[in-house]
Amino acid sequence: MEKMNVLLVEDDEDIGEMLQLSLQSSGIKVTWCIDVMKAQESLRDSTPDIILLDWMLPGISGPDWVKFLKNQDDNKRIPIIMLTARSAEDDKISGLETGVDDYMTKPFSVRELIARMGAVLRRVDTTVVSSVIKIGPLLIDPDSHRVAINDIDVMMSPTEYKLLSFFASHPNKVYSRNQLLDNVWGDNVYVEDRTVDVHIRRLRKILDAQGCADLVQTVRGFGYKLVGTKV
Repeated sequence: MEKMNVLLVEDDEDIGEMLQLSLQSSGIKVTWCIDVMKAQESLRDSTPDIILLDWMLPGISGPDWVKFLKNQDDNKRIPIIMLTARSAEDDKISGLETGVDDYMTKPFSVRELIARMGAVLRRVDTTVVSSVIKIGPLLIDPDSHRVAINDIDVMMSPTEYKLLSFFASHPNKVYSRNQLLDNVWGDNVYVEDRTVDVHIRRLRKILDAQGCADLVQTVRGFGYKLVGTKV
């Protein structure tokens, strides 16, 4: 199983540091942010497997941010566990109604938190339905790993397929080489960032053969993106 990637949003430095160290000692990758603004910046860099979110935060509260995330196509499916000192039943109901997947009242044990995280992720895995992605002439079927352009099946390597699928799942969003390495190759694999350029060229060559070379574009100084609108 790949290392779990967690975004922790907690403004209490003592609690945040304790949770970060405890989770990391259990083999979990943790990005710790002290407020919603920094957490939003983190989401632009990478998508976590799960978010651990404090209720009371400076600026924007946890529940308000949840409502915002649930209206974003890129982030609305990220599972969220609310962490809070509010233990009243009405508070729990209010928190869950914002769209979080679970609710834990402080203080709690890290062992229980990890168990809850695992349970939430298992629920998400069983409810995700693979859906066909259509962008202009491009069609990707995740179940069969089929790629077609203008109804013509296109053959490509597993790496090019993963790269194209990732782009197509986040159309018009620019990703740097490092972000593509993390999301497509994984952070446990050592690959030079120039390797991304090689696979982009290969992918474009495949697309060019079908008249779609401009589907994947370079954004100078930033990275790459797939241009189009999901159908």
